[in-house]
Amino acid sequence: MNPIIKVDNLEKTFKDGKIKAVRGVSFSVNDGEIFSLLGPNGAGKTTTVEMIEGLLSMDKGSVVIDGMDIAKHSSDIKKIIGVTLQANNFFDDLSITDILKLFGHLFGIDVNTGEFLEKVSLSEKAKVLYKDISGGQKQRFVIALALINNPKILFLDEPTNGLDPQARRHLWDIVKSLKVAGKTILLTTHFMDEAQYLSDRVAIMDNGKIIVNDTPSNLIKSLLDRGFEKKVQDTRANLEDVFIDLTGNKLRD
Repeated sequence: MNPIIKVDNLEKTFKDGKIKAVRGVSFSVNDGEIFSLLGPNGAGKTTTVEMIEGLLSMDKGSVVIDGMDIAKHSSDIKKIIGVTLQANNFFDDLSITDILKLFGHLFGIDVNTGEFLEKVSLSEKAKVLYKDISGGQKQRFVIALALINNPKILFLDEPTNGLDPQARRHLWDIVKSLKVAGKTILLTTHFMDEAQYLSDRVAIMDNGKIIVNDTPSNLIKSLLDRGFEKKVQDTRANLEDVFIDLTGNKLRD
């Protein structure tokens, strides 16, 4: 395996040393894999990811992306990564096509807007103002924005938060297609079924530390080998499967 992200002994403290948000975090992400960083609220996930992206300085440790140290080559690294922005109202009165063109201009790229909108199933909304698309459409649109510079590495921060089952599974398909296209993806999510379905490997954080890092199947096997028994036995389908079966797979945008 070829690590494209190497994180070594990251530390970050806030409020004059009183809050240690990240405590010696180390892991690597292999080229072309989907790697999920999981953990409860306050575990240090967001702080860790922001340091990897170069958006937040680190107190200690190092991050190397595609052979470049973030402390020395942050400008070069930003050219090969894509980051999903949180939905906001900044571009309310621009069409999503115009926003794509604007972001392309910032990168010095003549954007084929139709191609990007097709990737995230928004072709029919090309002329619609940002303020008039739905929440689910906005979450797909920010992925299109993150892809403008054709990044090697994509950071997805809770991409399906607040989506209905159809939109959530459709976005899973988009993420899988990005992996097939050769993208490396670092994902944060609170949905364990999402992490299990999408991830090649997951790291679970708590109290600023990584407590385990392995494939979903290995982690589940390890739990079962320790004698774990589920209170509610799994069935061949769950309630979400029932919902999708009854209401269909079609997006309700």
